[in-house]
Amino acid sequence: MPYERLIYLADTDAAGVVYFAHLLSICHEAYEFSLAQFGINIKDFFKDSPVALPITQAEIQFFRPLFCGDRIQIDFTVRSLSENEFQLQYKIYLAEIMVAKAKTRHVCIAPTARKRIPLPESLKHWLGYLSTLEETGI
Repeated sequence: MPYERLIYLADTDAAGVVYFAHLLSICHEAYEFSLAQFGINIKDFFKDSPVALPITQAEIQFFRPLFCGDRIQIDFTVRSLSENEFQLQYKIYLAEIMVAKAKTRHVCIAPTARKRIPLPESLKHWLGYLSTLEETGI
């Protein structure tokens, strides 16, 4: 389920290229878009929820710069790591050329207790759905 987005001036740094943290934020947009496309109400999911999904690890690697006005496409795959943890691997393309890749690892916790808890059923179904898409090559 590709996510397309235009790079805006606000995404760039003083050198005129995309600031690394902004591209990670754009990857997170792709993740949220996927949840919404699957039917998860992200407003309800992230607000006053009995679960939180903090990112415990993030990395990004650039192969070439991105500039204001570039239209990118982000594809990602998911991997369930445990009953309370998953990882997203992103590939960022410009005109069908991979220009960057990123990875985020998320853990499911109870927000008040700050302790790990199992992923909610809706998220398990989303992970399963994306895994099925990957297997079928869609």
